[in-house]
Amino acid sequence: MIDLDKLKVYRAWTYRLPPHRPIANSEAAVDYVNERGFVYFWPVKGIELPSLWTAVAGDRPVADEHDDPGHITWGWKDESLDKRWWYYAKILRRKATFISLEIAPYFYALSENFGSPEEDYLVAYEEGRLTQAAKQVYEALLDKGPLDTISLRKEARLQNAKESVFNRALEDLQADFKILPVGIAEAGAWRYAYRYDITARHFPDLPEQARPIGEAEARAKLVELYFRSVGAAQSRDLVRLFGWTPELVRRTTARLVASGLLVDGLAHPRLPGEWLALAELTTN
Repeated sequence: MIDLDKLKVYRAWTYRLPPHRPIANSEAAVDYVNERGFVYFWPVKGIELPSLWTAVAGDRPVADEHDDPGHITWGWKDESLDKRWWYYAKILRRKATFISLEIAPYFYALSENFGSPEEDYLVAYEEGRLTQAAKQVYEALLDKGPLDTISLRKEARLQNAKESVFNRALEDLQADFKILPVGIAEAGAWRYAYRYDITARHFPDLPEQARPIGEAEARAKLVELYFRSVGAAQSRDLVRLFGWTPELVRRTTARLVASGLLVDGLAHPRLPGEWLALAELTTN
């Protein structure tokens, strides 16, 4: 059985909820991301995972008011883009994700990037894993260097494409670690637009750091970090978060159960189904 009292205390610590002090400055935010390995920018409905918003503003919805104190996180995010404090892009479920630079190679090892950044995208396109729009966006960045979204859409010859087509191309490329936002430009009607660049150009050491990491090792590392953040979850939560098949999730959790980190086949006092949890959060 999962011990709910232990789980509540544990998540209060990993999510930075009372009685623990919230994050108050950008340096502490970087430390928090490094501590957890990866977190969301804002909470995502239906996904259990710490977020920078919650660690700063508490367990409450993201405020609509721009002057809410919790939105200091937005400033930190913008300030960080060209400073390489962390890896930031739309990754997990294509939502804004912060990843520590130590853990980024494990994610990259699971991406569809195998060799040269100048060639991988063509293979993905030829195999039907990259849309025409994404190919054009990537080639524009490859040829022109970092571009803001207004210029990028023009250089990619997508001015007449639907907004959804262009946005999907950006998300597809971010989710597969091919591009990422690297700054803010005063462009467009709002005088605010992301600048994007190719991942392997902005983080040139990342492909080589990921090369020796096997897929099984990478998955085990990410699942370990996930449970060290949330304490307990079901297999379907991992499928939903990482987008892996149930079989890959089963193999990965079995490896961590065998290591003694996790206990499987657990019951939750209030929710149905079988659960996995850190061994320290179970009852005797």
